[in-house]
Amino acid sequence: MKANFYFFNSNIGIPFCLAMAAIVCLASAPVFAAISPVGKEIPWGLMGMRVFGGLAIFLYGMDQMSDALKAVAGNRMKEILGHLTNNRIAGLLTGASITAVIQSSSVTTVMLVGFVTAGMMSLSQAIGVILGADIGTTITAQIVAFPVKKYGLLLVSVGFILLFVGRQEKIKLYGKLIMGLGLIFFGLVIMSDAMKPLRTYQPFIQLMQDVGNPFVGILVATVFTALIQSSSATMGVVIVLAQQGLITLEAGIALALGANIGTCATAGLASIGKPREAVRVAVAHVTFKLVGVALIFVFIPHLAELCRLISPSYPELSGVEQLAKETPRQIANAHTLFNVGIAFLFLPLTTVFARFCEWLVPDRSGGDQAESEALHSKFLAEELIATPQLALVRCRLEIGRLGDNVIDMFEKVMPAVLTGSRADLQEIADIDEKVDSLYGHIVIFLGKLSKTSLTDQQAEELTYLLQTADRFENMGDIMQNNMIRVGVHRIEEDIVVSEGTLDIIREYHQEVYSALKNTVKAVAEEDAESIKRVRDTKNTIASLTMEAAQRVIERLTADAPNRLKTYTREREFVEHMDRIYRLCRRITGSAPEKKAN
Repeated sequence: MKANFYFFNSNIGIPFCLAMAAIVCLASAPVFAAISPVGKEIPWGLMGMRVFGGLAIFLYGMDQMSDALKAVAGNRMKEILGHLTNNRIAGLLTGASITAVIQSSSVTTVMLVGFVTAGMMSLSQAIGVILGADIGTTITAQIVAFPVKKYGLLLVSVGFILLFVGRQEKIKLYGKLIMGLGLIFFGLVIMSDAMKPLRTYQPFIQLMQDVGNPFVGILVATVFTALIQSSSATMGVVIVLAQQGLITLEAGIALALGANIGTCATAGLASIGKPREAVRVAVAHVTFKLVGVALIFVFIPHLAELCRLISPSYPELSGVEQLAKETPRQIANAHTLFNVGIAFLFLPLTTVFARFCEWLVPDRSGGDQAESEALHSKFLAEELIATPQLALVRCRLEIGRLGDNVIDMFEKVMPAVLTGSRADLQEIADIDEKVDSLYGHIVIFLGKLSKTSLTDQQAEELTYLLQTADRFENMGDIMQNNMIRVGVHRIEEDIVVSEGTLDIIREYHQEVYSALKNTVKAVAEEDAESIKRVRDTKNTIASLTMEAAQRVIERLTADAPNRLKTYTREREFVEHMDRIYRLCRRITGSAPEKKAN
């Protein structure tokens, strides 16, 4: 089972955690029974199985619904990503939109780390997106607070029919989405029904009264959320307790605040050993939550009153029944209001706050650090594999970075080969080491991504990106293994290329250089206009190829020293440039849904 929570990124994560929790619950049952005569009337074993079985179904339903949302959103997520570097409000809405789909503010934060590290956006812009992500993650609490749990199995049935009878992939995805939503509600029903006996169980009632202390509630929820690394799961449990009338609104708010702090643990763990930009993003995320909770702590009663005013009320009920009916929605609203309030509090201060984080986490000095980072990926993160559409976008950017190194090699290769020294040739070889290193990271990442559930369109794009990475790496090999050898022979054979030949080769080199830059842009940005420019270069390259060949032949017949060797080296260099251009054509010509006519 593939899950969106970092802790659950394995086939045994959720079952193992739930099994351990069930063992703890069952082991503690005799203790509870000993301290209360009512305890022996409660079927602890059955209750434990139902609570943790319901939680497992709830988490699995969240996973299925999130997977379907990601696939249905598809290219819309790419369009949303295009607004990442706009103004603060756009960043806020972007973060909220993406996180509402992928249901993990931590994944959104990890994605931002790559953009900030690569210099594609500033820390202050990333802070705006993080604030939006915290709003987007509250959607789960809003969903589970709806009083429609009894329709859970109906949704499961409808989703099952669409999933297994539908022929179109889109119909199947909607079926998966509806079935996942049904499983969420069905899991809540199982947990809620299992907890009913606790309404009259005095030790548990006393425990919930202790949680009513805001400090205790925040601490408990922080630790619980940090352990399972999912604030959505914590909020699901909190709302189930509220649906049985086991906690008050004030206690639920305290638990929600703790869940907000606990979810920062994932970002903090993900930043360990990463570049300073990653640490700053994590620090920003943690600081938002801590400052926000500190500010709202003394106003929890006022927040509770506001939530009672804006939430549905049922005055015809009383006692536990009224509490169970009203509190779930009130807690969900408090969760959302807290994150919206934090967003609007910090949004005008993003620039100042970014400077504070940069002061708190200063840059490291030293060229070795920069050299080390050049050999490692900036955009690829294991946490994004569970979100294929975002992972593919990031992989395009990393391949663009690979292409930039190839461009750097190609820009320097002509003067190095035809007129440069051995040191100039070695510089080309050094850049190829970066190309090979990035290529290795990309291939490994795409290999892991290929093992996830991909749509047909995503699978086609993955194949294209893998082929593209191969072709860029092949270009690097052409320059490293072939062109440098031409340069070495030129030095050893004491060949001097004439100015007339150099002029033609320079023109040829410039055309291929432009085609290569357009190819990299076409891949990294999915730019159709760049694809067209590469294809339009075909006739110019063909004409220059003939002109260069004619010039080289003229040199062969001229009465000049080393004319045979000079002819061989000049012809080889032109042929290798032509090979690189042909690879550019293959990359742009095979782009999915981007082929030029």
